Amino acid sequence: MIFSISKKARSRQNRSQKFASIKRSQSHHRKLVALRSFREKFQIYTGEQLHWLQVTQRLLTSVIHGILPWVIMCGSYGLLISLLDHYGKLPAFFADSKIIQNVVISFNVILSLLLVFRTNTAHERFWEGRKLWGSMVNTTRNLARGISITIEQREPQERDEKSAAVYLVAAFAVAMKIHLRREPMNSELEPMMSPLQYHQLQNVNHAPLEIAYWMGDYLQHQFERQRLNIFQLTSLHELLDDMVDILGGCERILKTPVPLVYTVTLNALLWIYFLLLPFQLVGGIKWWTAPILAFMSFLYLGINEVGAEIEEPFGRDANDLPLDAICATIVRNLEHIIQFAPCARVLRPSSGNVLDLPRKTA
Repeated sequence: MIFSISKKARSRQNRSQKFASIKRSQSHHRKLVALRSFREKFQIYTGEQLHWLQVTQRLLTSVIHGILPWVIMCGSYGLLISLLDHYGKLPAFFADSKIIQNVVISFNVILSLLLVFRTNTAHERFWEGRKLWGSMVNTTRNLARGISITIEQREPQERDEKSAAVYLVAAFAVAMKIHLRREPMNSELEPMMSPLQYHQLQNVNHAPLEIAYWMGDYLQHQFERQRLNIFQLTSLHELLDDMVDILGGCERILKTPVPLVYTVTLNALLWIYFLLLPFQLVGGIKWWTAPILAFMSFLYLGINEVGAEIEEPFGRDANDLPLDAICATIVRNLEHIIQFAPCARVLRPSSGNVLDLPRKTA
């Protein structure tokens, strides 16, 4: 009897464990499905948690605003062609010509290839910019870790100097973001440096290079004080050089647009296509010509606008790189390094450390 009860208890326990395992598996599957949704991808990409309608609106707003007047103009043009056809005012050459149909078909093929090339070229520039900023994240971590670990601390005030130097590493990334957006240096940098340094940045032509100079001067000063050896100095300078190289790579993308002759040619072909397309449509769909033309123009111009938007990926458009989120990650990571560095304290730069007054003039 006791054996029978024990056997039943084990059976119930096995069933409950199996049920719990199935529930965990289903929950895990639901999480994986959720991660594939563009709402979750947008949150991972930018750090913002929005409803899917908000995400769609955010991503399409800048594109729609750029093409909406032209879509309306194309729809109005299609309506005009429908009116001319309805009242018999459309020339016979345009109404029944197979030449127009063949030309439109040819344009379909040509424009499809050109728009694919346009989109791929823009995406290559976008992805290269993302890889450069990914390298910036890694390089700032390595440089901050190197400063925190390799530079010796023999006096209490040197802890503050080291914290200020690590904050300058983060300030370089933020200044680089502002520089690529062609904006003046703003208050984002103020918590990362002393008031004197912040004031100096307002009067320089290239703020990221000025910050790189301060960091290099600090490293050289520590070498002269025998706080690190020549091999450590060389390693840290190489990381600083990598940061400047990443800056140059982003400037290359920013200052070398897609050849303008290609853009002009593509736009001209698009408008010739939109001028001819209603003559092929109106004979078969009549009053539907206007909405169909508006829809076709929305597709083609939308793809062209997306390419134009992402080919310069450092701006503030919704489809540009999330530089604010990337810089916030860099600052958060470096503050973590400062906080958990050996014998270090989390201190904002003050007006009394050696980094406030560089020993040379930039």
